[in-house]
Amino acid sequence: MARDPRIDPRLAGGTRRLRIRTWKRAFFSSTRPAERGGREEMPVDVTMRDDGPNGVSLNRSGLAFSSREFLRLIEDQGLTGNWGWTFDTNVQVWSAGLFRLLGLQASDMLPSYDLLLGLVHPEDKPELETTAEIMQGGILRDHVFRVIRPDGSIRVLSSRGEVYFTSEGRPRAAAGTFLDVTERERLATISAFEKQRQRVLAQTARIFTCSNRVVPFVEYPPEFVDLAGLQRQDLLDNWLAHVAREEWAFWQDESLRLLATGKPFIEIPTLNLVGNERARFRYTMVPVYEADASIGCWSAVISPVETPFATFGGELRQGLEQSVQGRHLRAARGLLGWSMMDLARASGLSFSTVRRLEDDGEATASRSRHLAVAALRTAGIQFSLLDSSTIAVGQR
Repeated sequence: MARDPRIDPRLAGGTRRLRIRTWKRAFFSSTRPAERGGREEMPVDVTMRDDGPNGVSLNRSGLAFSSREFLRLIEDQGLTGNWGWTFDTNVQVWSAGLFRLLGLQASDMLPSYDLLLGLVHPEDKPELETTAEIMQGGILRDHVFRVIRPDGSIRVLSSRGEVYFTSEGRPRAAAGTFLDVTERERLATISAFEKQRQRVLAQTARIFTCSNRVVPFVEYPPEFVDLAGLQRQDLLDNWLAHVAREEWAFWQDESLRLLATGKPFIEIPTLNLVGNERARFRYTMVPVYEADASIGCWSAVISPVETPFATFGGELRQGLEQSVQGRHLRAARGLLGWSMMDLARASGLSFSTVRRLEDDGEATASRSRHLAVAALRTAGIQFSLLDSSTIAVGQR
């Protein structure tokens, strides 16, 4: 029967030390699995404090937890791996996570530097150190390189390592980590491509894209500022500096009025350009909402008024899709001959979620809205902004 701390003073506010035995798996995959002995027992001391009627609580400072266990938890995410290399014996140990990164089975082969180099993309291999440079010269730099897995898939890895030396200065061992940065590099490539595309559009078609957290806009792409024959400070001093002076009064009021609606809109001012040129440009302005229903930024496409409006991606599309309301979804379904259940199946949403979207019961920044719109786009529906704040629904 449990003792009452009001009767037994040894329990009230006392501290007990418990010895808990738990298990941890060996961190590195051995080159000789039979010698590893399977699991290794690791005792952990935990200090527990009895708080009387309020129960028992852990004292964090009394918890001893192996750093290898933390590394194992990290490796279980599938994005990192570790290795060690003893030069005198030329024996390497790779963690289970490294084998997974490389698409290899730990039981199939012995880890070695030659095995790693054999997986490196031919274009990246010259950048990596040779075996002699590491073992004899103690050279081991950080790298980002591609590996081709046995199944043909390509991953981008970031490597960091360190060489350890004897007291005489001779390299004796090395260790390091690999991190899978495939998605980071892919996003960087996409971003670089998009920036290049925007530069080409700016130079050849006078089409500019930009996003600002502060409105009215005072920050524009450098190509646009050059086209207007201005300096950045000119726009910071007067956000209408690039607009024909006779239109200042109108756009001073109209732009602020449209921004206050928090909805997409189009305005067509006359701009003063370099070389005394004047031209009318279309500003397509779209708010991008955060999860808390506040506007995170405004995204804009600026193009000559005679240029047909093109659908853009990124924040502009995100903001435009956030402005798609229930009536637009119903119109899109009507063009396709879809029921709400058809839209639910195509988008992977539940029927009740589709109904809430069409009843305007979902948050503006709801992920469900983007999934529904994406399904409709795939089926051939186009959402576009007319020369006002009206969203048009069409079919390709």
